[in-house]
Amino acid sequence: MQALLWHALDGAHKGSVQCDLCAHGCRLKKGDKGLCGVRANSNGELVTLVGNVVTAVNMDPVEKKPLYHFLPGSRTFSIGSAGCNFFCKYCQNSSIAHIPPSGLVPGKRATPEDLIVLAQENHARSMAFTYNEPTVFFELVYETAGLAIARDIRCLLVTNGYMSEECLRAFSRRVCAVNVDLKSFRDSFYRQYCGARLQPVLDNLKTMRKLGWWLEVTTLVIPGVNDSAAELKEAAAFIHQELGAHTPWHLSAFHGAHQMADHPSTPLSKLEEAWSIGRQEGLHFVYIGNALSAMGSNTFCPECGVLVIERQGYSVTLHMQAGAPGVCPSCHTTLPGVWT
Repeated sequence: MQALLWHALDGAHKGSVQCDLCAHGCRLKKGDKGLCGVRANSNGELVTLVGNVVTAVNMDPVEKKPLYHFLPGSRTFSIGSAGCNFFCKYCQNSSIAHIPPSGLVPGKRATPEDLIVLAQENHARSMAFTYNEPTVFFELVYETAGLAIARDIRCLLVTNGYMSEECLRAFSRRVCAVNVDLKSFRDSFYRQYCGARLQPVLDNLKTMRKLGWWLEVTTLVIPGVNDSAAELKEAAAFIHQELGAHTPWHLSAFHGAHQMADHPSTPLSKLEEAWSIGRQEGLHFVYIGNALSAMGSNTFCPECGVLVIERQGYSVTLHMQAGAPGVCPSCHTTLPGVWT
């Protein structure tokens, strides 16, 4: 099917197209595919190969995304397709994120209407576009999210944050919450480990905040790669200064995968050190994921310190003022987030 967000090139480049979907801005001659592997120039028109392709659907705790301040304790209908505009050496979903050399796109056919029906049958309060990068199956996300709004189902993105500003603007009224992977605070890391750049991600994080989406940030802490105290401090300072002290920062433990299967896992001590750095930089909500930690799973009121949300794995207990979601039971402060 024909893709959205592209334009034809003229002059010496006639017959070529430019994809306007993400920060790569791929220019494609006839027959070429973009870096994502799922957008192609077909006779001078850009087409998507995943406009109706789904590789995974599942009902997940919203905390698994992870989103800790968005309808806590609820379940979200998760949808994945195929392809990615990153080439992360440690990708945990490489079987769907990276299209094989054969060019055969994995998955089954599904329409936006099919996905909405499944979400309703499962009594989902939200739909999360996740597992692979949702930017690259933009058309399916865009249409599905439009239908979801009419049925009072909220839409979430779990993303690397590398979309174009045009893509963000198109999503602006159809998405209400997002978790963005801030993979490192070094451009050299993005170039070496992801085949991308840091600045577009930082710019998009600031744009998402301006759009009014509920925003949470995740950093996978990789031992010896992006875990220096200096880098973590800079990342925390950026979140505090540009996104706000109330922005949750999830620090996730690395476990070997893909081309880094033999790389050591993140020690709990390193995650707790990173947690302390985030708090010292003024962030109110810092969390530890992919590891059991007494300090990094619960939500406390930033004003009085009382426990407001208790988490054990994906089990959630809310300690909030009766009849007032998101309100501290002790000092009656309303915590930032989406509670109803």
